[in-house]
Amino acid sequence: MAEEIKLLVVDDEDRIRRLLRMYLEREDYVVDEADNGSDALELALTNNYDVILLDLMMPEMDGIEVCQELRKEKNTPVIMLTAKGEEANRVQGFEVGTDDYIVKPFSPREVVLRVKALLRRATASNYSEVDTQAKNILVFPHLTIDHDAHRVTAEGKEVNLTPKEYELLCFLAKTPDKVFNREQLLKEVWQYEFFGDLRTVDTHVKRLREKLNSASKEAAKMIVTVWGVGYKFEVETV
Repeated sequence: MAEEIKLLVVDDEDRIRRLLRMYLEREDYVVDEADNGSDALELALTNNYDVILLDLMMPEMDGIEVCQELRKEKNTPVIMLTAKGEEANRVQGFEVGTDDYIVKPFSPREVVLRVKALLRRATASNYSEVDTQAKNILVFPHLTIDHDAHRVTAEGKEVNLTPKEYELLCFLAKTPDKVFNREQLLKEVWQYEFFGDLRTVDTHVKRLREKLNSASKEAAKMIVTVWGVGYKFEVETV
């Protein structure tokens, strides 16, 4: 019997919560609800949700504050729901660890598809290196990526990454020294068009570097900016 998938829907509008619950329960997901940020954070910290749908503007604590506090303890995938579609709001959400972003008004079917896409990426490393057991672990100077354990260590210290940060790192690391532009990374890592919001990539690279740097400055330097083009994973030669 398949393990149940648990979601948390957080929005101060009862109508939106009911609508999302109806569509998500059709997919046999187990859905909890919260109508404010404080209750949402308590639920998120005491339960192991597979995805959290989190409204930005809420009473008591807004979505940014909830995500900031959540990321201190857990890397649960988060999709931010908001009526504010300006670039600054999207970037702010990504800076605190949001994995995806949906602007209201939205199609409930689109939300379901985004949830499914995020679940696939959070529960499996969808790379092609499964033909040999050795390829389940990528070992570089200063950095090790263990696909089976879904774990990254730098200089022996574990680095806690969100699912999107982990996938971005893995995607770059599996083809060292190959340069990818932002459009390619959006397509390959995010798996859908992001309305040209290239800052999404920059923000995730920044957060990835910061987290790697906290464990190893040398590991952080492996994520290289190729000015005017994009990014690559660079392995030092001995």
